[in-house]
Amino acid sequence: PGCNDVSPVFGDDPLLASGEIHYHGQPVFAVAATSRLAARRAARLAVMDVEEETPILTIEAALSAAALLEEPYSIKTGDAAKAIAAAPHQLTGRLEIGGQDHFYLEGQAALALPGEADEIIIHASSQHPTEIQHKAAAVLGLPNHAVTVEVRRMGGGFGGKESQGNLPACMTALVAQLTGRPARLVYDRDDDMMITGKRHDFRIDYRVGFDDKGRILGLEADQALRCGYSYDLSQAIAERAMLHADNAYHLPNARITCYLCRTNTQSNTAFRGFGGPQGMVGMERVIDAIGHHLGCDPLLVRKANFYPDAATADKPMTTTRCHTPYGQLVEDGIIEALTSHLEASADYQARRAEIDRWNATEPVIRRGIALTPVKFGISFNKTFLNQAGALVLVYSDGSVQLNHGGTEMGQGLHTKIRQVVAGCFGIPAAAVKITATTTGKVPNTSATAASSGTDLNGMAAQSAAMTIRQRMAEHLARQHQADPDTVVFTDGRVQIGGNSISFAEAAHACWMGRVSLSATGFYATPKISWDRASGKGRPFYYYAYGAAVSEVAVDTLTGENRLLRADLLHDVGHSINPAIDLGQIEGGFIQGAGWLSCEELVWADDGRLMTHAPSTYKVPACSDRPLDMRVNLYDGPPNREPTIHRSKAVGEPPLMLGISVLMAFSHALAGFCGSTAYPALDAPATPERLLLTLDRLATDAASTRE
Repeated sequence: PGCNDVSPVFGDDPLLASGEIHYHGQPVFAVAATSRLAARRAARLAVMDVEEETPILTIEAALSAAALLEEPYSIKTGDAAKAIAAAPHQLTGRLEIGGQDHFYLEGQAALALPGEADEIIIHASSQHPTEIQHKAAAVLGLPNHAVTVEVRRMGGGFGGKESQGNLPACMTALVAQLTGRPARLVYDRDDDMMITGKRHDFRIDYRVGFDDKGRILGLEADQALRCGYSYDLSQAIAERAMLHADNAYHLPNARITCYLCRTNTQSNTAFRGFGGPQGMVGMERVIDAIGHHLGCDPLLVRKANFYPDAATADKPMTTTRCHTPYGQLVEDGIIEALTSHLEASADYQARRAEIDRWNATEPVIRRGIALTPVKFGISFNKTFLNQAGALVLVYSDGSVQLNHGGTEMGQGLHTKIRQVVAGCFGIPAAAVKITATTTGKVPNTSATAASSGTDLNGMAAQSAAMTIRQRMAEHLARQHQADPDTVVFTDGRVQIGGNSISFAEAAHACWMGRVSLSATGFYATPKISWDRASGKGRPFYYYAYGAAVSEVAVDTLTGENRLLRADLLHDVGHSINPAIDLGQIEGGFIQGAGWLSCEELVWADDGRLMTHAPSTYKVPACSDRPLDMRVNLYDGPPNREPTIHRSKAVGEPPLMLGISVLMAFSHALAGFCGSTAYPALDAPATPERLLLTLDRLATDAASTRE
């Protein structure tokens, strides 16, 4: 009845294929039935009449055919080509980085309930209820107010439920509207993996010029990414990859260009880090290659290129090396101090020396170690998305109900926001109830993504709670002839001058005094701006920092490997909930390590995804965790920006700590059989890829001796 489109931005994702099937697995029709078995049996009766064409499946094929979603886009600073040509040393290289399936425990699911008139209520597993509301309304030909979307919680998201939940939600809404009956759709795992998009795989070609100390003088990087058949969120993902191509390093002369490759595969989508991890891996490869070329520890190269730390009382800040290629001033830097702390606590230098001695004499088991940093920008690329709302209700018995625009997917968002509101009223967190996220209470919300859930919704909820608290304080002060500023909410009680009453008594007194005990809160991130046309601005409110040391062992006969030890140190500012933050750091690291070591997506020549189930797609298991894992929060300064309680985002940044695993593998392979060639290890570093790289290095060593 409305638009045959469920795309998040560009209008190029049909609900059901119309005229052309763009990839193997694209939904073509739907069967509505009274049971899952009946629906399955009916679906098998379909006869497809399809004219086959040669698909474009790879980045290379897309570039050769000039199959791009748009013209290449660049961010520049200085004159990279000139700086590279004049540099004492130059290197060129190519890195291929595979994609990743989200593998959330709960698959895509939606339930639609028809209501009065044209109303539809959708219960969805989604990170973006507002987008589902808007897309379902457009599909049904209804205004937005006719559709209400509710999300109680998700069994994992990782970006895979930011836009990919649109299709099942819109399909159930359509069936509910046409039949007048409730409709539910739940993908099984095979269908989920066949239909939905993944993390974008990248091919990065680079040219770098540097001096004898490894200081980068100029860098050119071409980032080509497989987008699939449509845009989805690829433009913004490519942009963030470019904005993180510097990672924690100052690049005085740089040109970063992206190529959005259109292929006949699933339309790739948001994934934890949103392009930032791919950009950072490319930069860490450059650093690693420079270290190999100069015959030194890559950590020395990293230190030579770090953005300087922010000013302290005894150290003034210099801005000569503080601007990113996109023009943002890095004024909150702590990477030098954080890295030095981790280097010492992990005993990095002694362990690396011992590993080098081991590799010099051990012919079968090679070991490697690497320390890599993280500098991750916090805010949505699109400035208008950096806003949030909340609704707080205080009842006359002193209980509190809270609703905000963020969604809970196991990351502990609701727990943190509950703590914030409880702190405003000085009551136990158990006295605050968070209701399901719904478009019927807080409208026009942004996705719970970009690591901004607590930053945005925490500030909005605090604003609403403080509005009510101020009203209560003013009324109670009038009753007790006191100054409102002297009213204190603490330990479940309210202190008014020399009087003390329970919070429940205070709420009841305010209700009796006709004081409004409900309020909305709103927050818009300040200071940020971004001009895509010029590639300049301040797209990020602040940066989150971290570093990791990973140690690995590789069996050179089989390519089998183990992650022996991981030391993680991460900056979360003033933590609202250290237990949650530590869990996010651990999980993010393992997910990043899995992406770069064992998770591999494989397509057949006809475009069929071959790795579409747990039997063929390997996610990290308990046995893949580091044998020795040490995780700590960095005891550094609180966030210099006035975020909620001066905390920092912790959802996405820790995933990039997993890059240290790939670089540790590179160290393990370097010098194998006496080869002087750089390992140039691609990702994921599966046992097969490690073994093939070892064979290449052995062949190189043999030819050199001849």
